[in-house]
Amino acid sequence: MLIGIEWDEAKNTLNKADHGLSFEAAQYVFADPERIERFDRSENNTSQEERLQTIGMVDKVVFVVYTERGNSKRIIMARKADKAERRS
Repeated sequence: MLIGIEWDEAKNTLNKADHGLSFEAAQYVFADPERIERFDRSENNTSQEERLQTIGMVDKVVFVVYTERGNSKRIIMARKADKAERRS
């Protein structure tokens, strides 16, 4: 695990089943110096916490939603980037 990256293991299990990508693999998006980050303003963000999206390379282009908690990044969801996201 990269330092400063965390996640809920139950959510990781669900994410692997739903999206075929583990948080263990997805965490390496933060090591991509070319990654793109933006605030999550999607309708799926119904929580009160500020969420961010990042798109970058981890063997393939991935899309990760996360939040910052103190000095850590907590992964909420990860999946292969769709066609439009890969072009951004």
